Amino acid sequence: QAQLVESGGGLVQAGGSLRLSCKASGRTFSTSAMGWFRLASGKEREFVAAISWSGSSYADSVKGRFTISRDNAKNTVYLQMNSLKPEDTAVYYCAAGRSYYPSPSINDFGSWGQGTQVTVSS
Repeated sequence: QAQLVESGGGLVQAGGSLRLSCKASGRTFSTSAMGWFRLASGKEREFVAAISWSGSSYADSVKGRFTISRDNAKNTVYLQMNSLKPEDTAVYYCAAGRSYYPSPSINDFGSWGQGTQVTVSS
């Protein structure tokens, strides 16, 4: 069974940076899209970024500040987060897509990690 384990979350001041990592195991993910989603208190889980061999996509709220990347040899996907804002505070989840397409839809992702907390103080 596929397993995804996130790491790298923490507390950072506004304007700071964090890099999240997601280590995948249990099957080969190199042909699948990989994505990051987040869940803030009182809100629904929302798309952050996704990547596949065909390209990458980002939510408008993080474009120009976040960068998603992957290392297929290590079965790991990363999310570099710069210029963090208090509104970026959330639990961030890694997910493996059902296909190669870097979709922004939660329904297109079938395996999920347990999440890592990111807190941005003002």
